[in-house]
Amino acid sequence: MAKLSKKYRAAMELIEADKFYAPEEAVAIVKKTATAKFDETIELHVRLGVDPKYADQQVRGAVVLPHGTGKTKRILAFVKGEKVKEAQDAGADIIGDDDVVAKIQGGWFDFDVAVATPDMMCVVGRLGKLLGPRGLMPNPKLGTVTPDIAKAIGEQKAGKVEYRTDKAGNVHCPIGKASFEEDKLKENYQMLMDTLIKAKPAAAKGQYVKSVTLAATMGPGVPVVVTGA
Repeated sequence: MAKLSKKYRAAMELIEADKFYAPEEAVAIVKKTATAKFDETIELHVRLGVDPKYADQQVRGAVVLPHGTGKTKRILAFVKGEKVKEAQDAGADIIGDDDVVAKIQGGWFDFDVAVATPDMMCVVGRLGKLLGPRGLMPNPKLGTVTPDIAKAIGEQKAGKVEYRTDKAGNVHCPIGKASFEEDKLKENYQMLMDTLIKAKPAAAKGQYVKSVTLAATMGPGVPVVVTGA
């Protein structure tokens, strides 16, 4: 077993054994556990009572957090014609079509999010096996394939995050940085939790939200009281 650092042990001492904290308490504690020299990301980890191997129990979507995530995203826009200027004005970092496809096929992935207009999916579709496993493939269900490319880019710049259950039915999602004020982290937390609860599949039976934990990048998990599901 790896030896725990002094900082990590000190952070663990801030968390009472077997105690579940109200969201506002958990936010305050998790900020205290973020003692690294960089601005740690605060993540929400939720275990859901679903079985993702069944299509009707998968939980996936996207939501714009009120205060963003604190991360600047590099956005690639697959557009052509008049949509090029629209994407430029909206703040896209990279714009292209076949030329960018060729770069990606050659191993280039220097971007965080890809958006596309519907007419470009015949081109982007060739990248499914490369972008899909990396979670970078534009998807209409996530709002990254749309004729309103300016809106898609604006939402990403504003702090839109995607959530998706892993093979074990867990969702892991950032809600901000340790430098955020407590109120902002709490509001981001609440927005994401409300969204996950609304996304409950009809096929899910029993308790939907099994556990909720907040954690900084280098810190221990802080258990949160499960409410509303």
